[in-house]
Amino acid sequence: AVCHLGFESTVWPAAWQWPIVIALGLGPLGAAFFVWDYGCKRGDIRVLAALAYLTPLISTALLISFGFAAATATLAAACVLIAGGAALASRDLFRPRAKE
Repeated sequence: AVCHLGFESTVWPAAWQWPIVIALGLGPLGAAFFVWDYGCKRGDIRVLAALAYLTPLISTALLISFGFAAATATLAAACVLIAGGAALASRDLFRPRAKE
């Protein structure tokens, strides 16, 4: 808060933008938090953590497909590194679990 007040200018949504902000909070963003909470409480946290790596890949693919970003070699390298992180995070998922 101190850095924001010291270095940034505050911008509030215009009156016509507030319904959109509320819809995002109740819709996709709210649903994402609900599903994440459900997955943490009732699912396999290892699978959830590995699947979380898909978020930046999907958002990047959407930005490129809608023309808001250019497909560059740097972006491709970043996607390869993200996929490598996902593979590293999920390596235990493919090993048989020891019987207790």
